[in-house]
Amino acid sequence: MQEHPQIQERRSDQTADLVVVANRLPVRRVQADEDLDEQWTVSPGGLVSAMAPVLADRNRFAWVGWPGDADGPTEAFNHEEMRLVPVHISEEEHELHYEGMSNGTLWPLYHDKVEPSEFHRHWFDGHRRVNQRFADLVSENAAENATVWVHDYQLQLVPGYLRALRPDLTIGFFLHIPFPPPELFMQIPWRTELTTGLLGADLVGFQTLEGANNFARLARTLDLAAGETNELLTRNGRDIHIRAFPIGIDVERYNEGANRPEITERAALVRKRLGNPKKVLLGVDRLDYTKGIDVRLRAFKELLAEERFGPGEVILIQVAQPSRDNVEAYVALKERVQGLVGEINGDFARVGVPPVHYIHQSRDFDELMSLYRSADVMMVTPLRDGMNLVAKEYVASRHDDTGVLVLSEFAGAADELTEALIVNPYDIDGVKSALMRAVAMPADEAAERMAAMRAKVEENHATRWAESFLTALRDVTRRTPSGPSKRQGETTG
Repeated sequence: MQEHPQIQERRSDQTADLVVVANRLPVRRVQADEDLDEQWTVSPGGLVSAMAPVLADRNRFAWVGWPGDADGPTEAFNHEEMRLVPVHISEEEHELHYEGMSNGTLWPLYHDKVEPSEFHRHWFDGHRRVNQRFADLVSENAAENATVWVHDYQLQLVPGYLRALRPDLTIGFFLHIPFPPPELFMQIPWRTELTTGLLGADLVGFQTLEGANNFARLARTLDLAAGETNELLTRNGRDIHIRAFPIGIDVERYNEGANRPEITERAALVRKRLGNPKKVLLGVDRLDYTKGIDVRLRAFKELLAEERFGPGEVILIQVAQPSRDNVEAYVALKERVQGLVGEINGDFARVGVPPVHYIHQSRDFDELMSLYRSADVMMVTPLRDGMNLVAKEYVASRHDDTGVLVLSEFAGAADELTEALIVNPYDIDGVKSALMRAVAMPADEAAERMAAMRAKVEENHATRWAESFLTALRDVTRRTPSGPSKRQGETTG
């Protein structure tokens, strides 16, 4: 298929050899005064941290993404040597594509339908339009034979659309959340379009081998691709490689942050304000129904009721960062969590010493570091998670090899951090047993486990993850395709 002539005409001499495509631009607007130029700052986040060192070595790269609101810029601009290409999304389109299809249909289904998914045709129509607009802008801004790296579940149609527009491109896609079993995915009315979209990539990456295998099985089940192994599929004579790339964190940032004297002082102050308990338990999550916050609160409540934990001796801090407050399922979760916190503190508090300290606010980096350093036990118990970087952040912060991690078997991080106390978050008795074991764990055993986990986190850091994906993408496109040239265009339907 030939590239659309209008797109070819619009392409400028500022085209990029590497184009990163994500739902959001890596910057956020901090000031928008009519008398001043727009002010931008680099956004915090794992993807930005991972990509920054890789992009620093590239002379010609661009980042395509939504600027954050319907009134954002519509023309490409530069910020700190990054070329940023904004995608305009109207408020209505944002409601359909992001709040609707992405977070009302795909998010719950990809997380094992912890909450029901909704299927609405107008949501998918808006989702399709936005994905096509992303693909058009990438096509305009990508140089001949450029490499394009598309990220996450909001943009699964982009690789297929882009393959049709620009068969010369090398296209990679990485999914940051879990990919469900085919038996769940088959419920989506638009399963063929979404799967075909992902098959437009040369390399499709997932957090875990389970996710990669699920996708390969799905593509064969729908008869959209062939292949005797889950690592290599073929479609229209073109090879599609399927692999797992577990994402890492910026280890140096967390290690250095936790080592600063002021953080040590703040951590000691946290424990003092808690009444210097014997043990501090910590949970840090977005307030999302996939995170299992209410499950761990029920487990903690039962341990107090059974007098396994003494009030004032074991304290739980739960940070629940606000998330999607306008979605009914999240509002219900917020009420459920707050009700549990009230019940626990009402039943077991002593004057001035509540067993649960609940923080429904976003915390800055330094405060998170002080919480990580103050906590004896970190609870990461999602019902389903692609990776969960909080687990790795906690490990990276424990430079003295203290602390115990209690980790859900349904978080991608459990594949790597096998020295954690692995639990089934649906099993409250199992969670209780793990918490009791964590609180009572001898220091030498805790140190041995933490040192092993720290070594893994330090080895598989964020930049290595990004480099490994781009290296794999380069390598797979050097191989001889199994049929007609992979540069041959193909339809997306």
